[in-house]
Amino acid sequence: MDYPKSVPSVGLVDGRFVDENPVAGTPGSLIPAVWGNSVTQEILSVISAGGLTASESDTGQLLKAIQSIVGNASPMRSVVTGLAASKALTAPELGLVLIDSSPASMTVTLPPAGVALGVRDVIVRRVDNSGNRLVVQASDTDRIRFHTHLSASGYPFLVLMGNGDWWHLRSDGAGSWWPVGRCDNSALGRPFFETSTTLNPGGYGVPNGDLFKRSEWPWLWDFARTSGALTTEAARAGMEGGWTSGDGATNFRIPEIRGEFLRVLSEGRNIDPGRTAGSLQSHSLQSHNHYLPTGTGANYKPAPGIPDGVWDVGTNVNFSPTTTTVATTYPNPAFDSDTYIGNIGNFSGETRPRNIALPARIKLI
Repeated sequence: MDYPKSVPSVGLVDGRFVDENPVAGTPGSLIPAVWGNSVTQEILSVISAGGLTASESDTGQLLKAIQSIVGNASPMRSVVTGLAASKALTAPELGLVLIDSSPASMTVTLPPAGVALGVRDVIVRRVDNSGNRLVVQASDTDRIRFHTHLSASGYPFLVLMGNGDWWHLRSDGAGSWWPVGRCDNSALGRPFFETSTTLNPGGYGVPNGDLFKRSEWPWLWDFARTSGALTTEAARAGMEGGWTSGDGATNFRIPEIRGEFLRVLSEGRNIDPGRTAGSLQSHSLQSHNHYLPTGTGANYKPAPGIPDGVWDVGTNVNFSPTTTTVATTYPNPAFDSDTYIGNIGNFSGETRPRNIALPARIKLI
């Protein structure tokens, strides 16, 4: 559109409208009908493109239409929606969705990701740390396309775990929501060490051997099935670090690694041949010999003439323990390890290196 330059005698000065000037005797500009209709149609076109029906009494439609058009042109809208109860989101509520699940477990359903919605973004963020289950569900047959290496079509829902956990999702207009970003994208099933006994947000749990429902954790069950470390409940003894198929129908068991030392799997190096991922190896002692000093006294110091630290091979003690009493070639067959060995070092029920205990976590989503 432009000023009505094509219409003669409209009274434009330098191409613009002017007011009447009675003192100077100059008339004001005229607004021809063709120009007025053109301007009105330009505005109506914007209102229509914004999805609104023109109303003569509504003076805010042009602004609303522009906001709608800008919002649809950019997937992310400047909208903040707060929720504290289960709800099906509508298109105008998409933006930043802050969810408080402290009152009870909740399900937040996304709008259908079809042609009508088009390409739209939403960030769903949890703002409580109650531990109640919080599910973000796709509509009907729609899918959220995460962990597609396990399921090409993705999954019908995800869970937000912990205060601050968030996912940024984008609809494709064809029935799918695609992750654009998330709080923590560490690999599913990976174990971690923490310096806190609390659970950080982002999808973590404790690797404590608990049973999980397959219907509530379908991606984790798919991971377990393809892990190469899956066994049955009946065969779990000795495979506590792996997964089990649970009851074979409705649940499965996650690994139990609390209080254990971890060792790298050989994977063809021929160290610990025959071991499988998740298998438990019992403690053991290397077969070896100890030598007793020839002297007497509380500290068993060597006899005169024998330097400190020199042991008498004739009093060899062979440590290949099979019982609580150490096998010995010492002249006293009743030699007891608790009586003697307890005086020369720190001992416990098992052999272990010096260590620090850190809480372990496992990525559940």
